[in-house]
Amino acid sequence: MMTSAGRPRPAALLLLGLGVACAAPDRASAQERLTLEEAMQRARNGTVEARALASGIEEAGARVREAQSGYWPRIDLAETVQRGNHPVFAFSSLLAQRQFRQADFAIASLNHPEPVTNTRTAVSVEQPVYDAGRTALQVQAAQLGRDLAEATQVDARQDLAFHAAQAFVRVLQLEAVVQATDAAVEAALSDRQRTLSRRDAGLVTEADALAMDVHLADMRQRQIAAAGDLAVARLRLADTIGAPLGAAIVPIRPTALPAPADSETLVRDAVAGHPQRRRADVQRQLADNAHSAARAGLLPTIGVQAGWEFNGATLGSQRSSWIVGADIRLNVFRGFADSARIAAATHAQSRAAAEHERVDRQIEVGVRAAMAQLAAARAREAAGRAALAQARESQRIIRDRYDGGLATATDVLRAAEASLDAAARSTAAEMDVILQTVALDRALGRL
Repeated sequence: MMTSAGRPRPAALLLLGLGVACAAPDRASAQERLTLEEAMQRARNGTVEARALASGIEEAGARVREAQSGYWPRIDLAETVQRGNHPVFAFSSLLAQRQFRQADFAIASLNHPEPVTNTRTAVSVEQPVYDAGRTALQVQAAQLGRDLAEATQVDARQDLAFHAAQAFVRVLQLEAVVQATDAAVEAALSDRQRTLSRRDAGLVTEADALAMDVHLADMRQRQIAAAGDLAVARLRLADTIGAPLGAAIVPIRPTALPAPADSETLVRDAVAGHPQRRRADVQRQLADNAHSAARAGLLPTIGVQAGWEFNGATLGSQRSSWIVGADIRLNVFRGFADSARIAAATHAQSRAAAEHERVDRQIEVGVRAAMAQLAAARAREAAGRAALAQARESQRIIRDRYDGGLATATDVLRAAEASLDAAARSTAAEMDVILQTVALDRALGRL
């Protein structure tokens, strides 16, 4: 099945192509038509990555509730059972049980007490009264962390949607390539048959027939390669939208997309409402919060405590006691750690402000660049359509000239290659317009 030059014969390539087609499962009855908007929506909400982002929001909400617990009193319950003859333990246990006797003051009893068993049930309550705003700052920081997670989720979901759009457009492009290579194979078969007829009539040589065979084999190779690339692209599209990997998805080509509005209006709207701008705002507020928390470390704290204890040799013989008190703490000196913490927080504020300004510029650059790329893609699309029409007309003319003996087989082959290349460039330009339109929406923060 191989020629002397090592190239596969056309019949071998045809059998190989038929084998690949037969090996593919028949899913025509289970095909799913999918629009670009549906693909992006499913990527935002129905994938593993989307579920992970949603869990991050829930986690941040739980941390807010954790921080709010600082407003509530802390209540602990402890139950212990101890036995020993340690002098201090024995002395204090008897006192706590209210069982201390006159004889227990004897020096021998104090130094060598009998073993004592003590069961202790204790309830303690602590309530902060004033903490210089530390709890409020912790709650605010947790809320800002939740806002940051939400802004990050919006930005990440837009990335998921854009990746889905890329996979969607890739499938559309390869479907067009497959159609073009199918048409090229049919045209090559027609050219080959025409050349064989002219060879049999003695109008061309065997070399022309062999050249047509080589061209036909090349077109079939491209046909098989395009079909393989399309199968891989469909698999990746299914993965990006969270569909079963074996799903037969048929993407629907979007209709003509409108041209963008005025660039200055787009830039102004993007800077005002972009998720990245929101994230930069939250990060700056977090820096302010950290600075306030560092300064709060210099202020005193006040709290109250209360405790109830029940001590006895057994649970049934326990006697109660209680204690209440207040606690005031003032930070006098901690090795200059507080001043260093305040200085670090101040620099973090400056960094957050600079990052905020940088994000604004990045958004503007992204929008203007996306608009320029979209305009270039539209221009390439128009040029590609014109070039394709010219290439196909040139191919028709050269075929007619070849039939009339006014052109060579080389001219026919060159025209066929030019037509196929023009079709590929035209398709790529059309798909690029779709993708660049989505990229502009991504730069605007609208996906």
